[in-house]
Amino acid sequence: MSGESVSGAGVRELIGWLVHLIEAGGALIIFVGAVWAFARFATTGLRKRTLIGEFNKIRLSLGRFLVLGLEFQLAGDVLRTAVAPSFTEIGRLAAIAAIRTVLNFFLTREIAQERAEMEGDPKDPLPHATASTSL
Repeated sequence: MSGESVSGAGVRELIGWLVHLIEAGGALIIFVGAVWAFARFATTGLRKRTLIGEFNKIRLSLGRFLVLGLEFQLAGDVLRTAVAPSFTEIGRLAAIAAIRTVLNFFLTREIAQERAEMEGDPKDPLPHATASTSL
């Protein structure tokens, strides 16, 4: 029986490390996207007088980074809850997943709308925009 509890504790510890790595990866993706967008905005602002078209491209790129980072964060939450979940952890995961899914949906929709506007597509982009739900 002690062998089971040691391996169970080892698995929980391993999953804890994996969760930290996945969440750190998501945070890193968001951070890199924000730094990249800021740098691009600053350099574009110094070179061009009008930023409207470039600004939308920068926003779209930053939105993609945010969506990807949120997916990693949600994956970490799912993995954390997969190991002996309590009702409290399941409820917290459901709340976090709902919030992140709503954020992801609206970011994805806005990206699709901006892309359609930039390409001059008069069609409604909403049927093509799909929010990724990891649950």
